[in-house]
Amino acid sequence: MQSPADILKAIWTSAGGDVAALERIRLTGEEPQIPSSFRVAVAGQATIAAAGLAAAEIWRLRGGEAQDVTVDMRHAVAECRSERYLRLDDKPPPPAWDAIAGVYKTGDNRFVRCHTNFRHHRDAVCKVLGCVPEREQVQAALMQWKGADFETAAYAAGGVVALMRSYDEWSALPQGRALAELPLISIEKIGDAPPKPWTRKPWPQGLSNGDRPLSGLRVLDLSRVIAGPVAGRTLAAHGADVLLVSGPELPAIPWLTIDTGRGKLTTFIELKSEAGQAQMRELLKDADIFSQGYRPRALAALGFSPEQAAEINPGIVYVTLSAYGHAGPWAERRGFDSLVQTTTGFNDAEGKAAGIDGPKELPAQMLDHATGYLMAFGAMMAKARQVREGGSWHVRVSLAQTGRWLWNLGRLEGGLNTPGLTGEAVHAAFMDTVSSGFGTLTAVRHSAVLSRTPARWSRPAMPLGSHPPQWPARS
Repeated sequence: MQSPADILKAIWTSAGGDVAALERIRLTGEEPQIPSSFRVAVAGQATIAAAGLAAAEIWRLRGGEAQDVTVDMRHAVAECRSERYLRLDDKPPPPAWDAIAGVYKTGDNRFVRCHTNFRHHRDAVCKVLGCVPEREQVQAALMQWKGADFETAAYAAGGVVALMRSYDEWSALPQGRALAELPLISIEKIGDAPPKPWTRKPWPQGLSNGDRPLSGLRVLDLSRVIAGPVAGRTLAAHGADVLLVSGPELPAIPWLTIDTGRGKLTTFIELKSEAGQAQMRELLKDADIFSQGYRPRALAALGFSPEQAAEINPGIVYVTLSAYGHAGPWAERRGFDSLVQTTTGFNDAEGKAAGIDGPKELPAQMLDHATGYLMAFGAMMAKARQVREGGSWHVRVSLAQTGRWLWNLGRLEGGLNTPGLTGEAVHAAFMDTVSSGFGTLTAVRHSAVLSRTPARWSRPAMPLGSHPPQWPARS
């Protein structure tokens, strides 16, 4: 199996990273760290390290000194489960899942997973099944369905569900075959534009607003749940001004909003209105990075596709997150980490490794977290390229493609026998306590340690919509 250093090298060089920079990275710790037959700990460490190294390189490109980057594997794993360890006024998070979310058997003896944390997704499942939102009713109704038929019908109704497949079943599907042709990260030029020089050289370390690699860069964050918000949180940790754009009518998961909102400004814009679209265009004109996790046609219909964004702001770096990749028949399909794990073979393989009849989840939302760090990494690499050679750039990642990469890292014999990572151990080693707009927040700090520009969040997590739709002044 590849070493952690070799895994990082492959990610780094695939995006055009200078091999010499790898001499300044230090990866500590050994796998396994948490119980899994997959190399989840290495996946977290390598993707966080790639983003940290990109930030360090940008600091150097902006006139700062070269610096070392260290990522500890245990700390990285804790950060990739950060939502579990969060404490608000010393209280743990509430239950993560809706009452009817989870795994069910179908009439043809298959398993399906329903994701119902958002009300409209729950309503879609219940409408297809013709039942009330109670687990016993859902299970009874599903015994009248074949698993594949229910998956198709639920998606057609606006729901998000997944049939559990083996890896071979997934790989044989048209979508699995399409995904096999895609790189882990796609970085493509989508328009001509002159280079946009860095706004200024970084200030001497110790000053409040200019002492980090991304100081002065502006990021529009249009994302929810985990992967996209983690990308924005990572860019904020390295000094970017990240503005999270949501709407008062959009559903959200409060605990995840708190955890991934650290370091960000947050505003409401009604994008379906002409006034809201005008506000977004004004913000976009002055942005450096546009990061989004909505389905492509949804934003294109509002005037904010990658090509439209490049017309509004030539030189933009546009980052797109999808569930199942940008090619193939499922390119428009909704999805979340738990569903992608289910349909692409992870739940089946982990269950078989554990000797159980049915699905077993990975011990972290690793597809989400690793993809979020890859988004941040891709955004930074594309921005550095824009400064060097001009152009508008489109970065594309997907949960399923990250999953394919994780699968190909190999398996750990006996990995499921690894002791779990306890909250007490994480709190003792990797947590910081700060004030926030919600109360006293104790949360996992960023695990990429940069020797000259330590990562930190200079803005507290705040309730959605706390700020006006405008950028702070550049220093």
